Amino acid sequence: MYLTAPPPASRQLALRWLQLGLAALVFAGIYAILLVSSRTPGVAEHLPWLDFFHTALVVHVDLSVLIWFLSLSGVLWTWGSAGPLPALDRPALWLAAAGTALIVLSPFTGEGKPLINNYVPVLQQPVFLAGLGLFGGGILLKGLAALAARSIAPAPLAMGLRLAAFTTLVSILLLPVSHLMILPRVGGAGYYELLFWGPGHVLQLTHTLLVLVVWIGLAPLSPGPAGRRLLGALFLLIALPVVVAPLIYGAGGIDGGEFRNRFTTFMRHGGLASLPLLLYALHLWFRRRVEGDAPVAAAMRGSLLLFVAGGILGFMIEGVNVVIPAHYHGSIVGITLAYMGLAYALLPRLGIPLTLPRLARWQAWIYTVGQLMHISGLAWSGGYGVARKVAGSAQGLEQLQAIWGMRLMGAGGGIAIIGGVLFLVVCLHALWRGRGQESQ
Repeated sequence: MYLTAPPPASRQLALRWLQLGLAALVFAGIYAILLVSSRTPGVAEHLPWLDFFHTALVVHVDLSVLIWFLSLSGVLWTWGSAGPLPALDRPALWLAAAGTALIVLSPFTGEGKPLINNYVPVLQQPVFLAGLGLFGGGILLKGLAALAARSIAPAPLAMGLRLAAFTTLVSILLLPVSHLMILPRVGGAGYYELLFWGPGHVLQLTHTLLVLVVWIGLAPLSPGPAGRRLLGALFLLIALPVVVAPLIYGAGGIDGGEFRNRFTTFMRHGGLASLPLLLYALHLWFRRRVEGDAPVAAAMRGSLLLFVAGGILGFMIEGVNVVIPAHYHGSIVGITLAYMGLAYALLPRLGIPLTLPRLARWQAWIYTVGQLMHISGLAWSGGYGVARKVAGSAQGLEQLQAIWGMRLMGAGGGIAIIGGVLFLVVCLHALWRGRGQESQ
């Protein structure tokens, strides 16, 4: 196993970033209950708060993807560094935590006015936008700290971590560029779609690089010297498309379809570039029976299964329907499971043993099975034209097959929620029992 334990100077900071990610998942889970219920036939009709669907969707997505993923990025960047940089690391964590708190509270501070744009959906109200800005500022500082700190991770993983920090900074710095290039007449959903379109595609490279760091860094087998050099080259290959992003902005305006199509091509090339390392990760985790850390192994194998399933579903997209969320839920949840495995690996290395290891192993498989059912139901219903980003009668459930597909989605979503709750139970129970040891 490449990743062993963070250095003593970094342990408390790594734990704080993990706790921030766990807090985001707690509140994302609350909103997920509303989301799954509001789209399940036989249940949705009896819920009095269907108008809250889109507001809940915005906050759920941002907490469970943006904040959870980037908080675990903070864990990894801290893990791989020799020690925190107080001038950057402390304000980074506090800004990120304050921003998360504002996002959680924002639906209850005024009318949400939700916009379900791609990558970072938003509520058009000042509390939410302030929270998003604070969190982004925290991640900007953390990315700078990751590049400035001395790395102690093994060479190929250190390259993956630094490249992920660089792509994150590029993504954030493209936001003001997008803002300045959007025509004044563009507002509402169109504005935020264009604002986040380029940065969101670049941030995909960050997530790809870091999930590969986790899969390879926690694998039971380690490559030899030649393999390590090859890994470093493959990490560089994945990040290489980032140099194209500024060129896309320089090629013309960003309000036309050509801009969007170029970033779609950008994403496809980035995905293809990750294929060699993905195959290598599959080889590491499925070539033989994994001995030892069963919860971590279960999470990694489930993660790879879902990530591959999401990739396959991406080639099945035709039109605008729920096959699209089936695709990205597979990929996103694949990364989520990898980060769950990272949490299971990190806590014991911080002197906080998993107090419920058997439950942790079952949790990983419950979550995997639930999410496989969830995306299968969405893909099945999408084949019958069920619309995305809507609830209740607006979904277009006119055929029995579509109805049963969405019921499978609802059942799988319910099982996945149980798996998500169990993950929090395992981690919070370990943190509660080991709270006196975290500073050791």
